[in-house]
Amino acid sequence: MELTVYLYAALFFSMTAYALYWYAMRKKLVRPNRFSWLIWGTVMAVEALTYQAVNEGLIQNLIFLMSAASCLFITLAIWRDGAWAKPSRVEMLSMAIALVGLVLWIVFQAERWAHMLLVVAVPISFIPTWLSAREDYRREASPAWALWTLGDFATLMLIVRAGVKDPLELPYIIVELVCHASVWLLVGWRSINVSSAWDDHEVRADPRFLCGHSVDDFLIEHNGKGQAVSANRDFAKGTALMEFTGPRYHRSEILAHRQGVEDRFLQIDQDRYLGPSGNIDDLVNHSCSPNGGLRFEDDGRILLVALADIAKGEEISWDYSTTSSSGRFSMRCMCGSADCRDVIGDFEFLDERLQQAYRDKGLVPPYLRLASPRKSQTDSAPLAA
Repeated sequence: MELTVYLYAALFFSMTAYALYWYAMRKKLVRPNRFSWLIWGTVMAVEALTYQAVNEGLIQNLIFLMSAASCLFITLAIWRDGAWAKPSRVEMLSMAIALVGLVLWIVFQAERWAHMLLVVAVPISFIPTWLSAREDYRREASPAWALWTLGDFATLMLIVRAGVKDPLELPYIIVELVCHASVWLLVGWRSINVSSAWDDHEVRADPRFLCGHSVDDFLIEHNGKGQAVSANRDFAKGTALMEFTGPRYHRSEILAHRQGVEDRFLQIDQDRYLGPSGNIDDLVNHSCSPNGGLRFEDDGRILLVALADIAKGEEISWDYSTTSSSGRFSMRCMCGSADCRDVIGDFEFLDERLQQAYRDKGLVPPYLRLASPRKSQTDSAPLAA
């Protein structure tokens, strides 16, 4: 009876964790490291099979098999939706260890050596996720990590209570327990709150980045484009409205984090990007006839300033094309203005006169200020005077 309780507890915690993490992925609440999951999917599949070969007939085999299947499902979902990025040395090392373990098991039938190699591969594969969560805990802020930890603990208790027949039964689950718990600690104990997995993490104004304005001076509303930021009072032309903040990435890093049109990466230099901040600046929408623009200060701050008088109730917007020159940026425009360009693209594909107007007003990042304008195939759109 006691063993059955531990078995059901382990299955419940583990399967619920995978379900919550998958849901968080769909809602863009987490940003998993693609290579960590590739390694975990491979390692867990091989581990489930080698564990069964080494410890045939044990009831905990069911936990490893179901966890491996769930892990592979999420891994495939991540790689289907993500973009290719070159793996780091740590990621390549971990994948190589997992591959050697796979070869030992399949080719040489050396299950015990394969099992121990996979035990070594697990903590190495967690390094990219640890680094990502340490830089910005929101990338992994899911209660799934707490549930995986509890599931590992229940599995460990199941193994111990059933009687350890082989020393190789323990290392893998102990390493998994420690690794899952470490991510849980990094993202914060508050992640045990399962309700947070169903929360859209609706952004609220952070007064620290509102340039002296009150939180009540802005409204976060829903419109046909999703969430939007509107003025809740009049703002005069030239007023600094808010500061754009967030973690900074190299170009090679963001490829692994991109997950489609909902991403909010702002190009600030030829190879540098500003990631989502979780603050109100993430929700300011594009317009081809914007009433705001980004001003890049000498001290490194990025301020959204009013290009014209903004009346209470008016949506605040800026032109996304003013910062991008990646060669890959393109999205369908939904601004609805009379001057809509239909497609938002890189800065150099704006009309030459509009490019120069943005430069004259100081509304482009330093790396674009001296660039030679290229003739666009689009008509120019008016810039607020």
